[in-house]
Amino acid sequence: MSQQSRTFPALTGKDASALTRALSSGDVTVFVDGTALRLPAAARDAVLELLGRLAGGSAVTVASASSDDTKEPGESPAHNPLLTTSQAAAAAGISHTYLRNLTDAGVIPVEYRGTHRRIRMSDVEAWLKSQHEQRAAKAAAQGGDGTSGGTDT
Repeated sequence: MSQQSRTFPALTGKDASALTRALSSGDVTVFVDGTALRLPAAARDAVLELLGRLAGGSAVTVASASSDDTKEPGESPAHNPLLTTSQAAAAAGISHTYLRNLTDAGVIPVEYRGTHRRIRMSDVEAWLKSQHEQRAAKAAAQGGDGTSGGTDT
């Protein structure tokens, strides 16, 4: 399943300061075509999370999460669970820090539940498969047997 995402750069300087002040006031109003709009709680929380991260100097990647009606046939939540960063790192055999770096860079898609990252098992598996393919391609380019060609000491 392809997933489109878009990354926005961090705000800096006056823009970040102004947004931080506006968010700290607690009065958040959204205007669409000049009309004040009251957002549902989930949308409001998502918008505030996005704005807070931008104001805090973080680049932000926005991606669509798949809903139950857009999943592949036969795919159920039990077969593609959302994992915590600890669970995903353990499943991939990597450190938590490296996993966070991969999600920050957009290499592994991430969903946020509040401020907590959640990673789909299928995304961890896809990343592991791509790593295996890259190692195999590199080994083939270096002579095919994957040995260093040096002597043991």
